[in-house]
Amino acid sequence: MNYHLKKMMNGGSRNERCILVTGGAGYIGSHTTLQLLLEGYKVVVVDSLDNSEEEAVRRVVELAGSKNGLNLYFYKIDICKKDDLERCFQLFRFDAVIHFAGLKAVGESVAKPLHYYFNNLVGTINLFELMANYGCKKLVFSSSATVYGQPASVPCTEDFPVEVLNPYGRTKLFIEEITRDLQKADSDWRIILLRYFNPVGAHPSGRIGEDPRGVPNNLMPYVQQVAVGRRTELTVFGNDYNTKDGTGVRDFIHVQDLATGHSAALQKLFNCSDIGCTAYNLGTGRGTSVLEMVAAFERACGKKIPLRIADRRPGDASEVYAATEKAERELGWKAQNGIDEMCRDQWNWASKNPWGYRHAHSDRPDNEQAFTERVSHVVRGQAVTT
Repeated sequence: MNYHLKKMMNGGSRNERCILVTGGAGYIGSHTTLQLLLEGYKVVVVDSLDNSEEEAVRRVVELAGSKNGLNLYFYKIDICKKDDLERCFQLFRFDAVIHFAGLKAVGESVAKPLHYYFNNLVGTINLFELMANYGCKKLVFSSSATVYGQPASVPCTEDFPVEVLNPYGRTKLFIEEITRDLQKADSDWRIILLRYFNPVGAHPSGRIGEDPRGVPNNLMPYVQQVAVGRRTELTVFGNDYNTKDGTGVRDFIHVQDLATGHSAALQKLFNCSDIGCTAYNLGTGRGTSVLEMVAAFERACGKKIPLRIADRRPGDASEVYAATEKAERELGWKAQNGIDEMCRDQWNWASKNPWGYRHAHSDRPDNEQAFTERVSHVVRGQAVTT
């Protein structure tokens, strides 16, 4: 279905900054889009909806409110189709781009490496070419702590050697290298690479959150599905790591903190002409084991999570967490939420949306017309995709 959410004629200043967000219907993308709208940006979201839901965009508009919500435009576009993406560049003058779009399941990337290399790299090159052609040279790239692989020590600083363990991580690293080459060839580019660690949690309203399709690849979506009865037990992969309780240790970070981190990165791009191409870790700086995270979720939901221990998965690191001083010093950003807040908001989302966005019609107001008028005018007809 081709449509966009269109701003009304009196909905904001002509001088407001316009940000393109690729993958903006996804988990982190939707929370970041909401944050940008609340800060007064005009936001254009493009998303193929291959692993995200249209309903997330509707709810972002709802949460943004009657004024800010009108500053969102949505287009169903696969960025691997360059002609479709170019139509957005013809319609809008973008001040900056936040690039989330891409496949992200580690296990699937091992089974389907060519699929990951094509989707993540071709789509990104299309985007960068259009940015260059249309004079938009400010970029925040959604990278990942996966580029550190199994670090020799923790916490990970941004100057650690990179050692990716899977094709997904390699696509992130390749794109980082492309951005460095791009900026070296043309000093007008300002690029920030955000290497974030393990996103969890949801918006405090419980209206948007993580809704993976199929079997979840990450810990917390799986835990929440066990808690709401969609799955019988949690599988913990490995309890023989050299860690405090034998399970893997990760730096879990609230998705709301990631959203503010992207906003801080944008401000850095606009205010710092000599940023070049710079990487920042976004994490809490604290390591939490899998079993500690499960215990925190049990406290939040008031239920016991059945689990079983299985063998380690190939390629899983034992302990990874961030050094965050650089982001604190240069971006003025620091994570505000601990694991109890993360699990509280994750459970709030899960309990209100046990089947994610797919049963969304059941919790809309009885007056659907009033709901539609409140969140936005849906304009149908002008096809953006081919």
